[in-house]
Amino acid sequence: MMEKGPPNSSEGQQGWFSARNGSGSSLDLESVVQPLALNPWDVVLCISGTIISCENAIVVVVIFYSPAFRAPMFLLIGSLATADLLAGVGLMLHFAFVYFIPSEAVSLLTVGLLVSSFTASVCSLLAITIDRYLSLYNALTYCSERTVTRTHIMLLLTWGASIGHGLLPVLGWNCLQEPSACSAARPLTRSHLALLSASVLAVLAAMLQLYVQICRIVCRHAHQIAVQRHFLAGSHYGASSRKGIATPAVILGTLASCWLPFAVFGLLGERGSAALCARAALLPAAYNSLLNPVIYAFRNREIQKVLWAACCGCVSPSPPFRSRSPSDV
Repeated sequence: MMEKGPPNSSEGQQGWFSARNGSGSSLDLESVVQPLALNPWDVVLCISGTIISCENAIVVVVIFYSPAFRAPMFLLIGSLATADLLAGVGLMLHFAFVYFIPSEAVSLLTVGLLVSSFTASVCSLLAITIDRYLSLYNALTYCSERTVTRTHIMLLLTWGASIGHGLLPVLGWNCLQEPSACSAARPLTRSHLALLSASVLAVLAAMLQLYVQICRIVCRHAHQIAVQRHFLAGSHYGASSRKGIATPAVILGTLASCWLPFAVFGLLGERGSAALCARAALLPAAYNSLLNPVIYAFRNREIQKVLWAACCGCVSPSPPFRSRSPSDV
């Protein structure tokens, strides 16, 4: 059971990004059992969660209500937006339960939601990368029923693994009964946090390998087109190659800068790590959900057309546009 201290004890739980004791030694994901002073870090997270939820809700609504967005790539983008939407909701719920509805059981449910949503977000990014690679590698056979079936399988695996990860703390893999097993992100155990961090590193490595192959395919295609058009010495080949390399670089750079601090901290950080280090590791991971709609959805021309039509009050149920391949997104 969670320790209870006197009302003015410094050992009371101080929210997600706050230290459990006065020394600022570890992070606590549990709910409170006593009134707390408002923590600025929790306020920032709640505001961030609100923005993340609103931003991704727009993407989910556009994809769900637009019949034209039924291609596999839009299903995967919708999965990513749904995961990030749940992450934002989880951040808001965590704030509410910490300060207004203190409960140990509800706290575990909130932590499970956050673990599930962030895991689904990272796995959806991997699924989008796989889809982009296959759209280039198997360009002639990409638009087939096999692609739709493969997309549904990837979605099932993504959400199955994510829900499984999120249920682990709820079903008992937590440190509430064994404080010595706590990680810097209480109530997650050190072994669970290490598993999550290793999973993130594995996804990053897989995405890096896939984008290297994507860049090679793009450069090879650009070179072949340049040769056919006798522009090998011109700027067309160089411009196409730079564009093909720039997009994966932005995607990988954003993902790595957001999740690498968390992964390294989860593997190397100890329970006694300073709370500031934990904040520095976890905040960028949360903000990755803020950047994903900009990178994967709002840059898409078809989604832009629907959003512009909605803003102008002239929404069409089936906008006349051509669906592009995932490599163009």
